[in-house]
Amino acid sequence: MNKLVKSFGAITSLAIAAIAGHFVGDRALNEILPTVGAAGGVVTGPNVEAPDRYIYYPGTEILAKDEIRVTACGTGLPAARRSQAATCFLIEAGNGDKFLFDIGTGSMANLASLMIPYEYLDKVFLSHLHTDHMGDILGLWAGGWTAGRPNALRVWGPSGATPEMGTKHAMEHFLQFVNWDKVTREYKITPIPGQVETTEFDYKVPDQIVFQENGITIRSYPAIHTGDGPVSYMFEYAGMKVFFSGDTVPNKWFIEYGKGVDLAIHESFQSPQQLVDFYNQPPQLAWRACCEFHTSPEAFGKIMSTLKPRHAVAFHFFNEEATRYDIYEGIRATYDGPLSLATDMMVWNITKDKISERMAVSTDDAWSVPGTAQQPPPEKGRPNPMSNDINNGRWIPAFKSQDEMLDRHMKKYNLQELDWRPAMYKELKEN
Repeated sequence: MNKLVKSFGAITSLAIAAIAGHFVGDRALNEILPTVGAAGGVVTGPNVEAPDRYIYYPGTEILAKDEIRVTACGTGLPAARRSQAATCFLIEAGNGDKFLFDIGTGSMANLASLMIPYEYLDKVFLSHLHTDHMGDILGLWAGGWTAGRPNALRVWGPSGATPEMGTKHAMEHFLQFVNWDKVTREYKITPIPGQVETTEFDYKVPDQIVFQENGITIRSYPAIHTGDGPVSYMFEYAGMKVFFSGDTVPNKWFIEYGKGVDLAIHESFQSPQQLVDFYNQPPQLAWRACCEFHTSPEAFGKIMSTLKPRHAVAFHFFNEEATRYDIYEGIRATYDGPLSLATDMMVWNITKDKISERMAVSTDDAWSVPGTAQQPPPEKGRPNPMSNDINNGRWIPAFKSQDEMLDRHMKKYNLQELDWRPAMYKELKEN
């Protein structure tokens, strides 16, 4: 990462007029420019490879063994917005393992744009059960299944004050909610990827290990939001730590265990006036939402000035011209360290030597890509969820019109005759 971008923080997501507000420590412009080259680095000739352009092209970068990459797939609010999905952070380790921390509504499209095989996106850690933190579990579950995930989806999450308020209950009833989807896909595709393996842990226990494999440790900590159950997570790898708050007001556990972490990702909610002006909330709810069950910008700054992380990331607000400056000023009232005002598709690479920030450049038209494993075939013996009465409604002339095309396809891939094809023609009547 070139020096200019490292100094500017969230430059890539902000208007040029906001650049001065994102210097590390608010250094003046004239103190920085003499020490750096062009923003993209120096091009040494007319036909050479250009230097780092402070952007990340997913799938083109191999992480070093002792490196972490964090991608923001959702940073906004519960209300739908095309430019910002609800909370979701993808953390990738240098050993190849990948983890999702929350999968909020709308975030699946951003995640899909990274074009990572779904077999590797099978581990989800939920901070709590509000839909803006777990609403797109539906898209990940079904979309990953239909796009080739060969394995079950694995979900970790906190218990609740009562069993029906916990993650296990939520996932069990999620599968009931999608039962028609699940049963029909199990029959037509394959059943294993439709399973959800849930690990529920006690939300009240601070600094407990909830995952430990392949040199990666994930710990949970109680958080304070709108009821018992929410947690924060610490991701540890190669001697480095990423602390993800989830939704919480300032709390003693984040302070006690977060000192000196490498990347501190903590919510910094809209100000009360912004919630009145832009989010259509009455003034009484606005101050409570900002400051009684979320964390205000000023409180975020106080947390970070106490923890002194290598880099702080503020999320959980709509990051736009009308809002970011007030949020930035609120944070800077109590914190002057390295800072990013997060927006979707912002990326941080973390090593022991430096933390680099970029924006991911990804396609709106992503297809899924294969991994190293394939789904098993349909499982024989499962009952057909379609009755003969409905199946007999197929219009045979249209099906016969595709015979030649299917013959070519099966010959090309050396496929056996499809089981349903002769049976369909034998059993169905011409219409």
